[in-house]
Amino acid sequence: MRLRHLVLALLAAPLLTACVNDGATYEIDNTREHVLSLIREQPYFWDSKVELYLIVSRMPACMRRHSLGTGTDKTRVEVYQVPSGAFIIKAGKRMFATETQTCESFAKMDSEPLEGMGELKGVFRVKKGELVFVKEAGAGQTDAEE
Repeated sequence: MRLRHLVLALLAAPLLTACVNDGATYEIDNTREHVLSLIREQPYFWDSKVELYLIVSRMPACMRRHSLGTGTDKTRVEVYQVPSGAFIIKAGKRMFATETQTCESFAKMDSEPLEGMGELKGVFRVKKGELVFVKEAGAGQTDAEE
């Protein structure tokens, strides 16, 4: 009987490892209190869709979780900052605007703003099988520092 349970557990292990449930964080001003975090959730191993969520946080003042919709486990999420301090998040072809003063403003954008996307701060992407935030080289970090 124990052998049967062991065999079932071993057969189920590869199925469970196919699920995605992870996250990565961009520290806006190099503090853990002011961040944008990307969370990826794949509730079913047989479904290739991954739910993407953006956590906007400026502690202790505010924190909110916003849905970016669905993507895949390889969807790149780019972070831009406009001169006003707001952020444009580009997840695949979808774009959203958000801010960290109240963490409440979050809106889907139909197209790029006429003023431009702002400064690219970096990209959430999968690197060596792990979700990471890769800062833009001009933002003071090189690939050797990652």
